[in-house]
Amino acid sequence: MKYTKAEAKEWARQNVVGQWTTMMTPFTADDELDEDGLRRNIEHVLKLGTKGLGFSWNMGEFWSLTKEERQRLMDIVPDIVKGRALTAFQITDTSIKEVVAMGQRAESLGYDLAIIASPYIMAKTEGQVLDWVSKVADKLNIGLAFYNSPQFGIVLSGKALSRMAEIRNLSVIKEASFNMQISIDTHLEAGNKAVVSTPDEEIFFFEPYYGFHQQVMFANTSDWRFDTENRHDYVNMINAACSGDLEKSKSLYTKIWPIKKVSRSWWSRLASRTGGALPVQMVKYWGELMGMAGGHVRMPILPLTNEEKEELKKDLHNSGLIK
Repeated sequence: MKYTKAEAKEWARQNVVGQWTTMMTPFTADDELDEDGLRRNIEHVLKLGTKGLGFSWNMGEFWSLTKEERQRLMDIVPDIVKGRALTAFQITDTSIKEVVAMGQRAESLGYDLAIIASPYIMAKTEGQVLDWVSKVADKLNIGLAFYNSPQFGIVLSGKALSRMAEIRNLSVIKEASFNMQISIDTHLEAGNKAVVSTPDEEIFFFEPYYGFHQQVMFANTSDWRFDTENRHDYVNMINAACSGDLEKSKSLYTKIWPIKKVSRSWWSRLASRTGGALPVQMVKYWGELMGMAGGHVRMPILPLTNEEKEELKKDLHNSGLIK
């Protein structure tokens, strides 16, 4: 590892900056991990200027992978990336033994961070989640990033996240509640204890009014959905905002706004249809339209219909993103 347990917070403060991506997990037609496709996807994203890569996240369908598939995914990533970007792997599970084992495996393989969320079964109070994360952190040396998301059945308040940020190796908080007030509260209450990030560009525009600064977009799929190898407006916008140049960021934001509108429309449409589930099927097909390997989604997510695929393709063409 690049730091000791005691150095985890300061390491993150110095190194977890700019645009971080969430990688999808591509599947072959016979429902196996598409390792060749994963290699191509990583090479593609690295060309966009992305600072860090996250694997086995919610958009990476960790919840559908077998233990063996998650281990295989974790094992092959370092050999592909070869230190060209920072890497994080989500170790969330409902068994604390599995979480710790995956965290130790991530440490041994040289990952920079391990992502942890609420165990999504039986954890119904903030106190339970805080205790869970604390016990995992005690057993690991790697820096942890807590993922606050309604996808796990409970959303923690800014005050609870501030308490969590006092854990010695809790280095990053991804505040993805989709509640802007919780995001702002978390920045204000926990931002001096850990790196805090909300994975939505609008958070940057609140900075001057509340006096916080977000140094990293940790993490989303917008880099490889909005940018191409020849046009890096999204990554440049995030990097500008994270470095404190909001004027440049706002200027670039106007360039990606037509694509953002398409994304927001489809995101809301699919999430409302599924009670708030992340639109993995939309993201995977969008990636395919950008030349990446995606493949099908696994249940309980249902695929886009052929009609929806044609509609999305037309929307992205009209936005100027694809031909």
